[in-house]
Amino acid sequence: TAMPDRDWWQALWPDPEQTLRTIGITPGTRVVDLCCGDGYFTAPLARIIAPGEVFAVDLSADMLPQARSEVAAQSLNNVIFVEGDARDLPRLVVGPMDLVIIANTFHGVPDKAGLAGTVHQVLEPGGRFVIINWHAIPREQTAVLGAPRGPRTDLRMTPESVLEAVRPTGFERLRVVELPPFHYGLILGPG
Repeated sequence: TAMPDRDWWQALWPDPEQTLRTIGITPGTRVVDLCCGDGYFTAPLARIIAPGEVFAVDLSADMLPQARSEVAAQSLNNVIFVEGDARDLPRLVVGPMDLVIIANTFHGVPDKAGLAGTVHQVLEPGGRFVIINWHAIPREQTAVLGAPRGPRTDLRMTPESVLEAVRPTGFERLRVVELPPFHYGLILGPG
């Protein structure tokens, strides 16, 4: 699915900082914001974890300037921007990391186990992998600003189906956090 505009994000996630706190983001950690897009979660993430570091990674050369601009507008200096493929994560970040987060993107990853294996390689023992995902409900039932939004219904995954996709790489479910109105956060740890 395409990257939504700012109004759309604001309607869906009116308080991104609170969303991040709800999934357990804490100060002083080293975090990868995987597939960071336009930086909607990157800046609040940087505020929460300061003095920790955020590695904002995205494949799109078009998205990273938007993320940089968002972070600069908030005078944050603890973000390192990295253009690259998530499958190359161990080469892209200076690990080990306390946490890797991917929001609104995992449903479209072609090789979910491969991505999870890459994430596993950069995590500190006891680190966490957080996947924020749309609930597996029909797209017609997830209206934002008056129109059905999010990925196609057939791409949506339950927490259990995400766990099954990543379990072969050694991840275990720690907990699931509800993120109303349409999302959940699956918090995983290396098994």
